[in-house]
Amino acid sequence: MSKLDRYLLSDFVQSFLATLTVLLVVSVGGVLVDILGRIADGRLPAGLLLSQLGLQFIVYLPIILPLALLLGLALAIARLYRDSEMAVLTAVGVGPKRLLRPILMLVVPVVAVIGACSLWLGPWADRAAETMVENASRSVVVAGLEPGKFTQLSGGGIVYLSSLSEDGTALGKIFMQRQKDGRIDVVTANRGSMFFEGERQRFLRLEDGYRLEGPADGGLDYRLMRYASNEVALPDRDEPRNQDDPEMLPTTRLFGDERPAAQAQLHWRITPPLLALGFALLTLPLARSAPRQQRYGSIMLAFLAYVVGVSMMISGRQWLATGKLPPEAGMWWLTLPLLALATWLYFRDGRLRRRRARAGA
Repeated sequence: MSKLDRYLLSDFVQSFLATLTVLLVVSVGGVLVDILGRIADGRLPAGLLLSQLGLQFIVYLPIILPLALLLGLALAIARLYRDSEMAVLTAVGVGPKRLLRPILMLVVPVVAVIGACSLWLGPWADRAAETMVENASRSVVVAGLEPGKFTQLSGGGIVYLSSLSEDGTALGKIFMQRQKDGRIDVVTANRGSMFFEGERQRFLRLEDGYRLEGPADGGLDYRLMRYASNEVALPDRDEPRNQDDPEMLPTTRLFGDERPAAQAQLHWRITPPLLALGFALLTLPLARSAPRQQRYGSIMLAFLAYVVGVSMMISGRQWLATGKLPPEAGMWWLTLPLLALATWLYFRDGRLRRRRARAGA
């Protein structure tokens, strides 16, 4: 590798990693808010926070990485123009074709990672996250109940458990306090368990305990009851996803699936690496600027190109799923013209302006 290639590749990689770090930090907020909301509603155990966060990032990487690659390259190339380094490189005979080598040294591995995440790792992470939540939902831990701690339920009330079995289904020595319609309800039990009604409704079955009910404003209208069994509703869990859902299927199974939704999901996974490659080739003509020209205009233009491309990809997925587009069309109408246009603009970069200058002279 020549010194020029090492210098440019180092500049490109640093800009890409800095952009990716910023995008990941920004993205973590939205993903974290969604996961914390599910934990607060009792639909997800707090112990799965980090694992669900990591798996969701793998799912979103095919959307984040192309933008990081596009903006990172655009920032690096715009800096070369701003500092007149591109003018020096052009003067010594280094044109767009010569710059293709260091650009591809970064683009090819990133596109490979995007393809792996989109075609294999993303669907696997989606299935793994769903399996973890499904397994956890059959334990009382999903409601945030932990032995030795007072727990606030999302529907109102406080619960305390003295012990919990290893599988999370059997409870020992339970205390529960709730307040509704101006009355306090205190329930104790020596043991308990969890059971289901349907796919989403979950209940705690409390056995051998007492129930004390009375006014919350300090009156004397109290009632004490001893019961053999008492059932308490827990927050409903998320409706389980169908295992035949195209989003849950491996990519290899989508090739033989003729359902429109499956074909839409297949092309949704194929498109991101092709878009990333097209966007990467567009960075050089988009980032071209004069030495004293502000570079942020080209960055906004690159970001606008990404937004338009992703919006068309989302629309294409909906059109395929609803049958508005034939499966044979897929998203080739988006990726192939983009790749052709990006390749043409890359290798024609600068020539049109030189021809116009010669004609004017």
